[in-house]
Amino acid sequence: MPHTTTFDGVGIAYQVRGEGAPLVLLAGQANSHHWWDGVRDDFHAERSTITLDYRGTGESDKPDKPYSTEDFALDVIAVLDDLGVDRTDVYGTSMGGRVAQQLAARHPHRMRALVLGCTSPGGPHGVERDNDVRKSLAQAQPGATRQALLELMYTPAWLAAHPGPYQTLGDPGMPAHARRRHLVASNHHDAWQLLPGISAPTLVVHGSDDLLNPAANASLLANQIPGARLHMIPGARHAYFEEYRSVASPLVLDFLTTVPHQ
Repeated sequence: MPHTTTFDGVGIAYQVRGEGAPLVLLAGQANSHHWWDGVRDDFHAERSTITLDYRGTGESDKPDKPYSTEDFALDVIAVLDDLGVDRTDVYGTSMGGRVAQQLAARHPHRMRALVLGCTSPGGPHGVERDNDVRKSLAQAQPGATRQALLELMYTPAWLAAHPGPYQTLGDPGMPAHARRRHLVASNHHDAWQLLPGISAPTLVVHGSDDLLNPAANASLLANQIPGARLHMIPGARHAYFEEYRSVASPLVLDFLTTVPHQ
């Protein structure tokens, strides 16, 4: 598996699949590139896809030091540099959407088009999950917490028809310190003041029934990013991109084809 080294000496593993113009896919918090396993092939008829294992996950280094969404964005830049990719489209979901905000705002010359899925601006302007959701994810029994997370990710009907394995519940090989570092990085994200400076054409996608990252964040992002489009997927929860892939993947590809190549 290819690796590159970041600005601060961290080894980052990355993966390239398919052929065509590149599309970077950014996973959620405490997840490796396997987050995208269920839908990655949806893009390969038209695009190559680039993923990476965030620091702390997968085959990448797992240093026990502070992480931030800005650091994760620089990890992406290191991968693009290693591949010789000057500009790319980026599709980030959940914490990956927070990383994608940092990329688009701080490295605009590397960004052609941006898709933000099931994500939030963070900080005091972001809409936080309610206390009932927080409690459900902090239960003493690991099995109960896992079930709560599954039900936040997917509808009961989808879970009944798809017994797993599930790739969106976190990287099982992560050490505890890296999991904590990811949580802090995501919680400390605040891009509100940066969003009006995003110049890349942007699509915001969110499930209408997402309680893990409340759906109200979608309109906040779309209103704060100049010219952004907003698409809500009725009935979808946090992992809309997987459960509603027949809607979401074509939606993203259709949007990307409307952005002129420069």
